Amino acid sequence: MIERPGAVLFGGKPATLVGPELRAGDAAPDFTAVGNDMKPVKLADFRGKVVVISAVPSLDTPICDMETRRFNSEAANLGSGVVILTVSMDLPFAQKRWCGAAGVDRVITVSDHRDASFGTGYGVLIRDVRLLARAVFVVDRQGVIRYTQLVKETGTEPDYAPVLEAVKQLQ
Repeated sequence: MIERPGAVLFGGKPATLVGPELRAGDAAPDFTAVGNDMKPVKLADFRGKVVVISAVPSLDTPICDMETRRFNSEAANLGSGVVILTVSMDLPFAQKRWCGAAGVDRVITVSDHRDASFGTGYGVLIRDVRLLARAVFVVDRQGVIRYTQLVKETGTEPDYAPVLEAVKQLQ
């Protein structure tokens, strides 16, 4: 497996990511995560829609909380042809509890805890802590990545404007 030392900072310290560095124009790798209902969720389930994939370390942290709430509010303006997934290593039970407490009902949260197929396929698994780096991918209706943003310091929010612009260009 490919390792990318120092690709991001975790708590201010260089961290190694496992997996390839994906770029716009690459085919979006399929992955299997676990939904809040404990059933498998695959990227292929959303073929034909624009998919925003927001990778976060843990919903129970302030920045991940703010980011997921922000994408939830933005989803109201994006229409039914857009799906927003938030992927973390949190257990599905914790994700479901968090969504209920936060009132998040437009973002679909999925857990990569089982086999890290998203993290390793998208190159955002932080090796030493087995959490996901903060990143955003926009995938078009045909399953091609059209935008990527790897946030250098995991304790920082992504830049939302270019993500939303990429989505609007695909609608």
